[in-house]
Formats: sequence, structure tokens, C-alpha cells
Amino acid sequence: MSVSATDTRQPGPAGSLADTPEAVPVTARPQARKFLAWLRQHRGLTAAGVLVAAALALVIGTQLAPKGDTIPLSVHNAGPDGARALGEILGRHGVSVHTPARFDAALNDLRSGSSPTLLLYDRNGILGEPQLAALISAADKVVVVSPRLETVTALDSGIRQAGVVPDGFPVLEPGCTHPDAEAAGQVTGQGGFVYDGGTSCYRTAGTAGMLAVSNDGRLAVLGNRAVLGNDKLDELGNAALAVRMLGKSPDLVWYLPSLEDVAVTGSGKTLDDLAPDWARFLGPWLVLVALAAVLWRGRRHGPLVFEPLPVVVKAVETAEGRARLYQDSRSIGQARDNLRAGLLVRLSGKLRLGPGATAEDTIAAAARLLGMDATAIRALINEHPATEARLVAWSQALNKLEKEVMTR
Repeated sequence: MSVSATDTRQPGPAGSLADTPEAVPVTARPQARKFLAWLRQHRGLTAAGVLVAAALALVIGTQLAPKGDTIPLSVHNAGPDGARALGEILGRHGVSVHTPARFDAALNDLRSGSSPTLLLYDRNGILGEPQLAALISAADKVVVVSPRLETVTALDSGIRQAGVVPDGFPVLEPGCTHPDAEAAGQVTGQGGFVYDGGTSCYRTAGTAGMLAVSNDGRLAVLGNRAVLGNDKLDELGNAALAVRMLGKSPDLVWYLPSLEDVAVTGSGKTLDDLAPDWARFLGPWLVLVALAAVLWRGRRHGPLVFEPLPVVVKAVETAEGRARLYQDSRSIGQARDNLRAGLLVRLSGKLRLGPGATAEDTIAAAARLLGMDATAIRALINEHPATEARLVAWSQALNKLEKEVMTR
């Protein structure tokens, strides 16, 4: 047999050419060398191409990234709890939606607007009574969404907080003569709050409703932000109620107070303001008691003793400690189950039954080995001692049975 001069491969121990590394197709190597040589020759062009591709990817990623924020009920939030959809609808109806970020900017927008409407959602109760009074006096109409108790009290409009909408009322009927509520019809009630005073609509029981309008009509309190949110805006009459309440003026100031307004207004209360008067005397007394406790229990009782770790604990000590715990807690049933399970595992290993052996298999094998009736052994192993004395006697009987099996 003749071998080609261009074939330099040698057969392996079994005479197979496929067992050697040279079995890889030889056409792949010249192509790889040509590609590497082309990269070295045009490395400047290659680097420029990589930079251009990275820049394009960055630009495309920036353009495709979602715009806006994640603030609840923000007109820039396109999430389920945002109000971007309502802002777009109001804009298409000719309403200029202003979104000031600070209290001063909101006040300026109200004073420079044409009979402006103010939407206020102060979910953290940041604004105080002077700030709320200034905003209400500068606005032609005010819509307050889910105000806190402090905010409702500071409004001083005769509207009071009256609880929450029960879970059994996911949809609420207008139930009043207010034109906005009558035109909108049913709205979402789940998760809302109810208020009493003025003209109340969307009532669940009594006089309290999810929408309360002051007697002069300038102030409206809406107890459910879901009516204005993106998630529920297209359901029932939510959109109609939102547009009618907020779209009557050409200028709408959409103001969501933030923590930045706390430093400006100074309305936030410190822990010292919230603490009762007697807390000022309790603090020094607690410090004195703590120092006395440190002096009493913190003294040294001699030099430190170093003990090598890990500490080896004998198995018998562990067993005795667990037995004492069972005794203290009167856990007769738990102790019985542990003794029975341990006996069956050891007997199964001695009788070479394997890990899948059941209790009945172990009992039958032990009876055959000892030449005894399986009924007696089964009755002994499955017994449920009712007292501690019987538990001790039963465990001794199990120990005797185990010794008999182990000695065979």
C-alpha cells in the first residue's frame, strides 16, 4: 500500500488516523491565517468599525429605553400606577398640563395660569396647613386625591375622612346629583377611601362617599387614585370622571409634593416634636440605668480562657441532652417516634434489607431470623407508650430485641 507524500499523518496505536489531532480538516487553518492577517493589515479600520457599532448600539438603546419616571400618579409614568394616559388625553383636549417639582414652582404656575385647576396628590402628607392654604387660594378649582388625615384636617373644608371602600364594592354607582359623577356613571371603587361632608358621591353606605365636593364647589376630594391611573383609566366611567374634573380649565397644575419640599417648607416633624413631654425625663433615666447595668454586669471575672475550636462533643452527651429536652417538654410521642425510627434503621442495616425496606419488611425479617411470631414483634415496635415510665420500659424492650438480632 502506498501513502501520498502530502499526507504526513501517522497511524495511532490502533491504526486509526482519526485518533490523532491532525484529523482536523486542513482547509480551516489557511482561512484562519488569512483572516488574522487581514485584521492585522486593517486594524485601524477594524477599530473604527467597532467604535461606530458601539456608538450606534448606545444611541439605539437610549432611544428605545422607556422615558419618564416611576412616581405613582405621575403624568410621566407609563406604568400601571402612573397617569401618563390621562395627561395625553387632557393635552389632546387643549389642556396645558404643568408638572412642577417644587412647592414654589407650583405656586408660580397657579398664579400665572388662566383660572387654573390644581391636582394635588400628597401621598406622604408633606405639605402643612400654610402651604395648602396658599395653593387653594391661588387655584380656581382643586382636586385632592386620596389625602391623608393630616391633609384633610388642614384643608378645613368640612370634609372628613370616614374609612375605606369595603371589599364587596369593586364598582360604585354615582348616587348623587353632581354633574360630573352623573355623566361619568360607574367608576372603580376597589382600594379607595370614603369621605363625609359636602356633596358626597359613590357612596357604599350612609353619607360617606369616595368623591366629596365642598359646598362652594371649589374643592373636590377623590378617594381612589386608580380612577386616574393608567391601569384602570379605560374601565367603566373612570376616564369620563377624570376628564370632566380636570379638563374644564385651560391650565392644569399637576403637583406631587416630594421630600424636597420638607426642607423648604419646614413642615416636617422631628422625633422630639412627636415624643410626649414625659419622654424628656425618661431618656436620661434610661441612660443612667444602662450605665449602672454596664458597671454591674460588665466587669471582668478573670483572664480570658482560649479553647481550641471546633469543640468535639461526644455522641452520648448529645443524646442525653436531647433526652432531657424531651423530658422537660413531656414529648413522649416525639421520643417514641425517634426511638422506633432509629431501631428500624439499625435492624434494616443488620438484616441487609437495603434503603427501600419498609417497617413491615424489617419486622418480618427480624421474626424469621429469631424464629419468633411477627405479630409479637410488630406489637412491640408499634406500641404507643402513654406515660414516661412505660416509655422507659418500652425502650428497654426494644434494646433487648436489637441485641438479640445483632448477636445472630
